[in-house]
Amino acid sequence: MKNQIKELRKSKKISQQELADYCQVTRQTINAIENEKYDPSLQLAFNLSEQLDTTVDKLFFPDS
Repeated sequence: MKNQIKELRKSKKISQQELADYCQVTRQTINAIENEKYDPSLQLAFNLSEQLDTTVDKLFFPDS
């Protein structure tokens, strides 16, 4: 699943570690999601979208 996490995170000047701390996951989890190697749980997707001031459907979109 593609996402805009990295772009939004950088535009808000938030590090991977800061975002991970906000969402109570590891920095490696954020890195894996940004690099499309891991699809987050629904709860984590909502937490990420809340921290990045967007909605889940604008943050994530299908590969096709």
